[in-house]
Amino acid sequence: MNICLFSDSYLPDINGVATSVHSLYKLLKSYGHNVKVVTNTDKKETIIEDDVIRIPGIALKKIYGYKLSNIYNSKAFKYLKTLHLDVIHINTEFGVGQFGFIVASLLKCATVYTYHTMYEEYTYYITKGYFDRFSKWVIREYAKDCMERATEIISPSEKTKNYIRSIGMNKYVNVVPTGFNFSRYQDVEKDDPKVLEIKKKFNIKDDDRVLICLGRIAKEKSFDVVIRGYKKYLDVYKDTHTKLLFVGAGPALEELQDLASKLKLNESIVFVGKVNQEDTQYYYRSAEIFLNASTSETQGLTFMEAMASDLLVLCRFDNSLLGVVNNNVNGFFYMDEDDFKDKLNMVLSLDKEKVKQIKTNAFSSIDKFSDKTFYSNIIEVYNRARRRNW
Repeated sequence: MNICLFSDSYLPDINGVATSVHSLYKLLKSYGHNVKVVTNTDKKETIIEDDVIRIPGIALKKIYGYKLSNIYNSKAFKYLKTLHLDVIHINTEFGVGQFGFIVASLLKCATVYTYHTMYEEYTYYITKGYFDRFSKWVIREYAKDCMERATEIISPSEKTKNYIRSIGMNKYVNVVPTGFNFSRYQDVEKDDPKVLEIKKKFNIKDDDRVLICLGRIAKEKSFDVVIRGYKKYLDVYKDTHTKLLFVGAGPALEELQDLASKLKLNESIVFVGKVNQEDTQYYYRSAEIFLNASTSETQGLTFMEAMASDLLVLCRFDNSLLGVVNNNVNGFFYMDEDDFKDKLNMVLSLDKEKVKQIKTNAFSSIDKFSDKTFYSNIIEVYNRARRRNW
């Protein structure tokens, strides 16, 4: 099958959509399909290299790491026209995504559209709180228009499907959680030289219990809840042998650094900054517990990566994580900052048998997100889109 994936975000960007699209690209290629990716670049010219077509985009300073490109690119279209595409899979709504819809219309291709991001959670980047209700309405109508233009719609989770229904979209929605090959996380040992190098670099001692937050450092991720909760934990339990790593970069980084300094946590919190996406498994393995406070996830990729990396998971309760995290079975939920301090103490106090049981359950629970299951589901959607397009 000749397939083209359209996404505003792709490697070397580090975020859920970029990782999902790259994983899908590799998976489809492994099964013998001819796959291309259209994304953007901060260069001034269109670059066609191997299977990736990068069209010029302008970096949006208000939205860290995001680039907006034109909705049409003649050089890229001429190239795509020669590929005899069977399916166009659009993973974004704006510049590159609109280009994908235009290409699909001109080439009369079956169009699959995945709604990855709950954009209503992000309007504050543009509005700063003004006209927020109106901006959310615009986002909903824009998303509905994209869905109406697609042959098939994919949602990565039941939470996202419920949102799609709530905004008035009545077309059939395929719930297809993104699949991943977790072997690179499972294959790294705690005494791997790169893991030991990380511990040495950030002055992590042998008796330190290491906690980790990994991902885009942005307001919607609510990492401030983790920091405030961690402060309450340290105040109550007087622990001096934990260290919290923040791995990643983003628009809220400076704000979180200021908060940590204000709360006098500079000795206990390390802001690692941006790292190579291909090295994240070593950072996971340097820690013992994965922490998160986001309620804007659509699937929870980092939670699954952490489980595959043999970490215990402690995250803020959110409906999107039901089915990924099962409280006290393969991970743990907390409700707020006060609950965080007690739940963190409880997780750190677990006996070895309980830890082993939780980790065993976690390994088993991510099996349903395997790349083989994902491939079967995604091909079924592609074939249905092709049949509907005939």
